[in-house]
Amino acid sequence: MRKVRDYDAELRALNDKAKALKARKVQQLGELVTSTGADALDLDTLAGALIAAVESASADEREAWRVKGVAFFQRRGRKAGRRSGGNGESANQAGAGDAPR
Repeated sequence: MRKVRDYDAELRALNDKAKALKARKVQQLGELVTSTGADALDLDTLAGALIAAVESASADEREAWRVKGVAFFQRRGRKAGRRSGGNGESANQAGAGDAPR
């Protein structure tokens, strides 16, 4: 005999998962604002800059921003590797993945 599916429980689980993902996204966006130093800007300026970025139709401008972002995260990753301390293996492992590019 087939087991009866509990659609309500499945729906609740999906809703809980969606809420958790949304909360994680909001937390990561806040961490991004803080790590870039954008938290020093007033909210109106930050909102205006983000709106300008979203409305930008220039592919060249967006590509330049993307390149800056990639450089920021790569630089930030190397700093985190150095701060980890220990026996230095984590820094070697992080650097090994970057070399083939």
